[in-house]
Amino acid sequence: MKLYYSPGACSLSPHIVLREAGIAFEALKAPTKTHKLDDGTDYYTINPLGYVPLLELDDGTRLAEGPAIVQYIADQAPLKNLAPANGTLARYRLQSLLTFIGTELHKNYSPLFNPATPEDYKTSVREKLVSRYKWVDEQLAGKDYLTGEHFSVADAYLFTVTTWAKHTGVDLSACANVAAFMARVAARPAVQEALKAEGLAK
Repeated sequence: MKLYYSPGACSLSPHIVLREAGIAFEALKAPTKTHKLDDGTDYYTINPLGYVPLLELDDGTRLAEGPAIVQYIADQAPLKNLAPANGTLARYRLQSLLTFIGTELHKNYSPLFNPATPEDYKTSVREKLVSRYKWVDEQLAGKDYLTGEHFSVADAYLFTVTTWAKHTGVDLSACANVAAFMARVAARPAVQEALKAEGLAK
């Protein structure tokens, strides 16, 4: 398999999940600013939308969108318990968490990365993000991970987007459970491997 990624972007989530799953893959850098691979290939010829992540399977099939990709990976390594079995209520709860992270957290960071976004609007976006994180903080009370004691694909996604908080001025000091979660996930060997591979950690 091939994972197209951009360092520190949302593609870090499936990168972590692939390493947690123990699945062999090739990581190919597709920087979101240049859209050029290291060999000069125009990334738009691979993904017409131009963004990451994109997972290319061994037969050449390409799968886009992070929440779908991480569930596919989890299903290839069921013994790793990265996602509950398909068709179970627990799986639908996981999908609910992935959707929340994608729509309420991930997408709300987007204007904070855009230099053209007015500062007053950025302030309101930060406030909205903090309110959403307070809900996440409540969900993590008394738990190591979002779904309980097992690390899941939702945790990889939450960790990834939350790494953006310090770069965008989102103050999460009131969310102690989130802070503990971030430290816990960052310490996982597979997460450290992914961060180092993307040049985000030494």
